[in-house]
Amino acid sequence: MFNKEFKKKIKIKLDNLRKDKTFNIWFKVFLSVFFLNIFYFILLLGRISPGVMVAGISLGGKTPEEAIELLSTTITSPEKISLTSNEQVFDIELEIIDFSYDFQKSAQAAYTLDKTGNFAYDIWQKLVLPFKTANLGLRLSLNEDQLFESLSIIAEQASVEPIYPSAKLVNNLVVVEKGVKGQAVDIESLRSEIGQTLAFSKTSPVPLPLVNVDPTLTDEEVEGFRARAENLINKSLYLTFEYQTYTYKNDDVFALLDPKGEYSEEEILSLVTDLASSINREPQNSTFVFDGGRVNEFSPAKDGVSLKIDSLVNMVTGNLRTLETTENKTVSFEIPYETTAPDVKTGDVNNLGIKELIGRGSSRYRGSISSRIHNLSLAASKFNGVLISPGETVSFNNTLGDVSLYTGYQQAYIIKDGKTVLGDGGGVCQVSTTFFRAILDAGLPVIERRAHAYRVGYYEQDSAVGFDATVYSPTTDLKFKNDTPGHLLIQTYTNTAAASLVFEIYGTSDGRVATTTKPITTDVTPPPEDLYTDDPTLPEGTIKQIDWKAWGAKSRFTYKVQRGGETIYEKTFYSNYRPWQAIFLRGTGPVI
Repeated sequence: MFNKEFKKKIKIKLDNLRKDKTFNIWFKVFLSVFFLNIFYFILLLGRISPGVMVAGISLGGKTPEEAIELLSTTITSPEKISLTSNEQVFDIELEIIDFSYDFQKSAQAAYTLDKTGNFAYDIWQKLVLPFKTANLGLRLSLNEDQLFESLSIIAEQASVEPIYPSAKLVNNLVVVEKGVKGQAVDIESLRSEIGQTLAFSKTSPVPLPLVNVDPTLTDEEVEGFRARAENLINKSLYLTFEYQTYTYKNDDVFALLDPKGEYSEEEILSLVTDLASSINREPQNSTFVFDGGRVNEFSPAKDGVSLKIDSLVNMVTGNLRTLETTENKTVSFEIPYETTAPDVKTGDVNNLGIKELIGRGSSRYRGSISSRIHNLSLAASKFNGVLISPGETVSFNNTLGDVSLYTGYQQAYIIKDGKTVLGDGGGVCQVSTTFFRAILDAGLPVIERRAHAYRVGYYEQDSAVGFDATVYSPTTDLKFKNDTPGHLLIQTYTNTAAASLVFEIYGTSDGRVATTTKPITTDVTPPPEDLYTDDPTLPEGTIKQIDWKAWGAKSRFTYKVQRGGETIYEKTFYSNYRPWQAIFLRGTGPVI
């Protein structure tokens, strides 16, 4: 009994002793490791940890200053980087993109790799970095915009442009181009690869990453695209803004279709963006300089305009769908926009009652000879800045003044004594016709107006027949009365490039609204046979046209002016155009 008890106690003591030794050993090991790490960390104070490299250069154990020195003496900044594609080589001079290495930031990045402030992470990094190297890239700087521009130029040369599907109207038949495959440079991938090459100081050329672009249509898609385009033949979209109309028809409309879907968002956005670039404008303050009974300088106040891009994209898409899915031949809608008021309005700069635009008339003169363009521009300038008092009756001829070579006019074709002949001031009737249209738009009473003897093609380029007015001093005039409560101001604009003339009348609106009916044209008669007259002053065999054929017709329209629902002026304008024959001179004289 005693022996068993004693043995048990001895065993317990031996076990405890054994346990104490194990503890001591592990405790000693722990202390050794702990103090070794403390010593290790003390040695690395202010230094980069072992195993850290930058662009393949070992910086372990070095201070940041020593690392900067090593990097700057070891790394040579390249002068260019080469890009390759097949057998082509494209070089980018690094000076162009403002490239440089930043050795200070590179060394600092290496130094702070295991000094993030996260204690556990930093301790772990210090322990594993000697056994697992970290190779960092060099820090660098460059002009990203200039790099992108350089890469875009190279991409344009290296890419194989795909041909995207399209539909064209040729001889009233829809011809579909199914498209051709191409290749494009992946610029974003290329930028990344260039960054890596420079960061790790590599000298090998960078291959251009090319991606295949396949826009081609299947035979089934071709037929579907053709059917959609055929449904839109001679259908038109009309977009209006102020006095301008933008027309899209046939090929322009086909381009808005997505051959593989519904409608092309990219093409519609491109159309809208182009419109915005021509329509958007900043607010314009008014200026008004009055001197010697005439306004020498005037610019009306204009609201700033900003096209509503998203709204217009949706409207174009919706109206295009209407055009495609209905029998409508045309769809017209106004372009949506926002306005910003100017600081100085027209009424703020004068006390004459000139506040706003009350009438506008326009005409085109495509095909005019240079002397005619000169004359109409000169005549229009005589009306620019003219101020008209309340109650005043205006005579076109009196305002225009003398028309002759002595007053700067050149010879151009005029209608005189039933013939088309060269005379001083040919083209002046373009001005009177345009002024007549502005008078009608302003709702002013017309005292005198006469139509031309025959239809003149210039006046029907952007107008129905019958809206012309001829003048010939002193027998034929255009007259109207200012029956508004304030003064009127005339402004003229000649655009030779667009072959257009515009008259604008500014004043104070009294609420009147002017309308004109659609002209009624009757008794349309063909022109007589061409007339050839022998002319001994021309060499034999020479043919010279001196008059041009025109169809005869009678036309009338009614002009009505209302205010507050009451008609204050109404008049029907009649035009009687004679048929006109083409006349040619046939040379019978000696050949020189």
